[in-house]
Amino acid sequence: MTTNQALIFAILGITICLFIWGRWRHDVVALAALLACVITGLTPSAGAFSGFGNPAVITVAAVLVLSYGLQSTGAVEAMAQRILPKRGNPLVSQGALVLLGALLSAFMNNVGAMALTMPIAIQLAARQNIPPGKILMPLAFGTILGGMTTLIGTPPNLIVAGFRESTGNSSFAMFDFAPVGVTVALCGVIFSVLAARWLVPARTQASEQGFDTGTYLTEVKISADAKAVGRTIRDIEARLDEFDAQIVGLVRDDYRVTAPYPGRMLRAGDILVIEAEPEELGATLTRLGLKLEEAVPTDKDAPEEEPDEQAMEASSESKPPPEPEVTAHSQAKSDDPDTETSEPEENEEESKPRHHADEIVLRELVIHPGSPLIGHSASDMQIRSRYSINLLAISRKGHRSIRRLRSTMLEAGDVLLMQGVPESVRTFATEHHCIPLAQREILIPDTRKAYTAVALMMCSVLLAAFGILSAEIAFAAGVLGYMLTKVVPLKRIYDAVDWPIIVLLGALFPLAGAMAATGAADLLAKNILEYLAQDNPIAALTLILIISMTLSDFMNNAATAALMCPISLSIAQQLQVNPDSMLMAVAIGASCAFITPIGHQNNTLILGPGGFRFGDYWRLGLPLEILVVLISVPMLLVIWPL
Repeated sequence: MTTNQALIFAILGITICLFIWGRWRHDVVALAALLACVITGLTPSAGAFSGFGNPAVITVAAVLVLSYGLQSTGAVEAMAQRILPKRGNPLVSQGALVLLGALLSAFMNNVGAMALTMPIAIQLAARQNIPPGKILMPLAFGTILGGMTTLIGTPPNLIVAGFRESTGNSSFAMFDFAPVGVTVALCGVIFSVLAARWLVPARTQASEQGFDTGTYLTEVKISADAKAVGRTIRDIEARLDEFDAQIVGLVRDDYRVTAPYPGRMLRAGDILVIEAEPEELGATLTRLGLKLEEAVPTDKDAPEEEPDEQAMEASSESKPPPEPEVTAHSQAKSDDPDTETSEPEENEEESKPRHHADEIVLRELVIHPGSPLIGHSASDMQIRSRYSINLLAISRKGHRSIRRLRSTMLEAGDVLLMQGVPESVRTFATEHHCIPLAQREILIPDTRKAYTAVALMMCSVLLAAFGILSAEIAFAAGVLGYMLTKVVPLKRIYDAVDWPIIVLLGALFPLAGAMAATGAADLLAKNILEYLAQDNPIAALTLILIISMTLSDFMNNAATAALMCPISLSIAQQLQVNPDSMLMAVAIGASCAFITPIGHQNNTLILGPGGFRFGDYWRLGLPLEILVVLISVPMLLVIWPL
């Protein structure tokens, strides 16, 4: 072993340990490893940041923006409402939801697909009266599995395609991953849904014992071109029954009617008071051509208190905000849903900030694995003074905690109950990478922008799939289309990119290059072949798959792919077999992290909402990983023969 090989192995070993430890974010660790290679002379200074120009990095950034457009325009949520069955066999409903999550993750960021479908899963669990974890875990695994089916489904596939291109061959095409990936994903989804009943522990959801914020009461206005014009309330209620929603009041010419007569004909300008879950309400309003008017407060008699870190109840008589946002506020149920609030005095000083009761909302936010909140407390982050919002409670692994909230160190997967003005809560969630859970904003799809987003995404996919343009150019063109059509506001384009992932990829490509240049990858491959695989190609293929899968259970999947690709190529060269088989094994293994909550971000996201513990994942995850190996190896030998 040469000195350079010893150095790269030392850096690699420390890097893997730091990834697994998780004390520092993955992009910080990767950047430190890159700089260590530069300082030790393993990577030339001139090429230190060449990884950021790698096509895989560009493609990942572009796909993240395109995924954001599908999410923000409501295209995905409208699709979910149309596809998912409202009633019927519970197992069919669960399977349909997990399949939808897998399908979405094939063409958009799988964390985004999980964030979109997780609230629907929690609602479905409540409707079927089962622990939410029994749907959330199969959903998390399904969205992970779905990513392996296309080139853009998950970063490991793009990394693998980049390494194939570096060997002098063309990059993998859009659907080269599909024959093996779809087979594995379908079998994995079916197994997860069926086995969850017995293998997923029946934990209590974080919000079930902790936070009860009631239902949503919302005023919606009937526009002149709405489908509801000229129809009776009875007709509209029949349609609302499909979404478990109901009409509790009618406002016409400033007169409010409680429990309006079902035969009353609706007119343009009427305002309906509707009670519904937010996910159901969005699709209902879109189909009926209704417009969200404002949130309706249902409790004006709550006493006003000075907020503290354990609880705060804000109440004051107020007028609606001058420009109602497309949101509905979660309110506690009241015996009289038609109670109205009075307006404040007109001579109040406008310069004095006022937070009215109907402006105050409760939001449950899940801490994303890459959040800067991790390892800090509310006091450290100065949440109240900087954002004028309050942390009311923390739920961790299903257990409620309301003692000394300000000094509690936050962790990935924690569920935070925040209270404040909607804009302040949204700003906080965006800046600190928190994902709204159940009490999120109602998303009313913008039909024009949704169609545009879907059309641009499909054009990008087709251009890449048929080889008309390379993947990075095709998806960059899609982003340009977003900018020109304003599907995503220009100021939001760069917010949609997960920059820690970009830094991770850009830093690891030179590290992988150093492994190949020093001969470390060849040396490691030789030892694996000699002592483990016994020079058997099938055994070597299986080992690459298992090692990649094991590493991915404890470290970032993109990092796993970047580290394993040089080793797999070296093994293929020494055995003189098809390198594509080995690269595909890396892609599958890096995408299958099921036995720990830290292996994949989707696993971390369900930790709090599902009430899970660290040791709960392997019960379903380990049999699933074994199933993946049993299916993948024969499929690889058939589709990508050695």
